[in-house]
Amino acid sequence: MRIVVLNCKNLVTEGLIVKFIVGLLLGLALVPVGAYLYFTGGSAPVATTDADMPFEKFFVKKAQHARIDKEMPKTVPIQPNEASYLAGAELYKQHCAVCHGLPLTPKTAVAAGMYPNPPALLEGKGVTDDSPGESYWKIFNGFRLTGMPGFSKSLTETQMWQIALLVANADKLPPSAKAVLVAPAPNVPAASGTPAPMNPPASTSPALPPPK
Repeated sequence: MRIVVLNCKNLVTEGLIVKFIVGLLLGLALVPVGAYLYFTGGSAPVATTDADMPFEKFFVKKAQHARIDKEMPKTVPIQPNEASYLAGAELYKQHCAVCHGLPLTPKTAVAAGMYPNPPALLEGKGVTDDSPGESYWKIFNGFRLTGMPGFSKSLTETQMWQIALLVANADKLPPSAKAVLVAPAPNVPAASGTPAPMNPPASTSPALPPPK
């Protein structure tokens, strides 16, 4: 009798283990199926006004920081002097201001409609707590699915470093660079409705070799 009871208990235990394994496998199989239905069924947040996906910011920021820390240049090949800041200010106005703003200037319609919200780089802390190499990596590469383009094919190495130095030192720019940033942009009417004066062209410094 004892043997029969023991055999029955073993069968019950084995049956529970089998059910557990089958349930686990079914649960694992449902995860990719559920994800597929979520993205193809029109439920995923793809509009700029939608809320974040679960853990979206957490995983995106982790991936960004890991990649940037691994690849960003550790040395700056140009000097952070007035000439670099002036050239960077002109380039920033041409290529960055529409999204990241200018001092004492309201946010543009482009910036207001973007997701993620582009940070203001010349007011408040901006990215002054980041190294110039980190800002350079962002300018060079951009970020997928954010509206932030990479400028490696449109600007020289020198020009990208000039912008990186500008935003990394936005809290201690010389008055001449600040004056460039607050001056009306080229071909944009001033507040009074009269044409704005043309600004001098951006720096045409020769390209530097890619930093190592």
